[in-house]
Amino acid sequence: MGTIALQLYSIDGVDDETATKVEEVADAGFDGVEFAGIDGSDRDVAEALAETGVEAPSAHVGLEELENDLEGVVERYADLGVSEFVVPYLPPEHFESREAIEETADRLSAVAADLPDGTRLHYHNHDHEFVEVDGEPALVALLSLTDDVLLEPDLGWIGTAGHDPVDFLEEYTDRVSLVHVKDYEDGGQPVEGGTGDLDLEAVAEVADREGMEWLIYEHEERQDSYETARNGAGYLAPYR
Repeated sequence: MGTIALQLYSIDGVDDETATKVEEVADAGFDGVEFAGIDGSDRDVAEALAETGVEAPSAHVGLEELENDLEGVVERYADLGVSEFVVPYLPPEHFESREAIEETADRLSAVAADLPDGTRLHYHNHDHEFVEVDGEPALVALLSLTDDVLLEPDLGWIGTAGHDPVDFLEEYTDRVSLVHVKDYEDGGQPVEGGTGDLDLEAVAEVADREGMEWLIYEHEERQDSYETARNGAGYLAPYR
């Protein structure tokens, strides 16, 4: 079985600094956190990670920030144990044509090529990357145009886009080490873990078999409550 983490955006609305959130996430039962920015002192965050034993494998960082200050970003997060950098979002216009996809692929590949040894770049999808371009989903085209960019598949958004999350995970096992577990309603929006249609048992089986390192929970509602973290930990705990 794998290890489980919380994408801290899930509790973005809680009025605490990141160090306190790390402590609460540890109490909820997670093994790790994925950063979505840091509020407060980096030193306090590092101390909270050390004291709780929680790991920080990855961080969501915007593409422009990576392009403009890659060395600074890598240095800052290295002090917190982060070695995986994830571009969390690019607007739909980056995927609306073959030319746009090629430009997006070139930008991501350039950042990936400049990362130091031991660090990697991932792209995190929503549903708009599944628009059909020249007969295939734009995300599939993006993957075919990049060799050194990994995918952090958001399973909820894959399902919302009308694709089977487990089948997609099976198809791209060689490009995945971080899996965003987000439950969803068939044909609808992401929902709280355990209340939707995601086959988490099948997801965990694929992740375990293929050596995917982290199952990372994310939920985009009730971000102002630590109950979101506790529910997510309970949802993923049987598959750690």
